[in-house]
Amino acid sequence: CYEFVQGRHEKVPQVGNVVIGDDVEIGANTTLDRARFSRTVVGEGTKIDNLVQVAHNVVIGTHCLLCAQAGISGGTTIGDYVVLAGQAGVAGHLHLGQAAKIGGGAAVTQDVAPGAFVNGSPAIPFMLERRIAVLKQRLPDLFKRVDALEAQVRRA
Repeated sequence: CYEFVQGRHEKVPQVGNVVIGDDVEIGANTTLDRARFSRTVVGEGTKIDNLVQVAHNVVIGTHCLLCAQAGISGGTTIGDYVVLAGQAGVAGHLHLGQAAKIGGGAAVTQDVAPGAFVNGSPAIPFMLERRIAVLKQRLPDLFKRVDALEAQVRRA
């Protein structure tokens, strides 16, 4: 952690600790940052895949799954039974509610309600994100139709 002081980035000592619960698995090249002042916590039964970044002062609940290349910024709290799919990113100082699911590659920029399923960048409800993805493919045809209708109105 760094602070910008008089035109320079100066390191802030991390003097807290990391607490790892029972039956936690941590994959290769995963980083758990020591807390800045208090604790970084990984709850009991949580499974962390390879190449996951857990920043300072993150609190992860019990029995969570964090898949490859997920990243959690500092000060975030993750409820029990949360799933972060591969390459999902979570901004700092957020709360992910119990049993929330974060889709692969999602960019979470605000709190996620318990039980919610979000995806996309920025993350939005999963079914809405899927619908938008389908509709995006139709945009070129829709623009052609609008252009044709405008031309027809001009001729009338």
